[in-house]
Amino acid sequence: MSLEQLKAFLAKVKGDSNLQEKLKATKSPEDVVGIAKEHGHEFTADKITELSEEELEGVAGGNWCTFGMYSDPCQNPLH
Repeated sequence: MSLEQLKAFLAKVKGDSNLQEKLKATKSPEDVVGIAKEHGHEFTADKITELSEEELEGVAGGNWCTFGMYSDPCQNPLH
């Protein structure tokens, strides 16, 4: 359930358009955690907020909102 697991998952997402599409349909951080677990990565939803915008930049251009976790980009605590 480590930050390293989340970073490894994001690296996988960066190169997998099908996985990116799945994440775009998520409604909550818990949904992201579930998809990650299906792909062999375990971390908790709170780990997502520990990442900087730069660390997320490689996925969805740094806009985590793209994954449906925030319906309004202004709600994104990373911005």
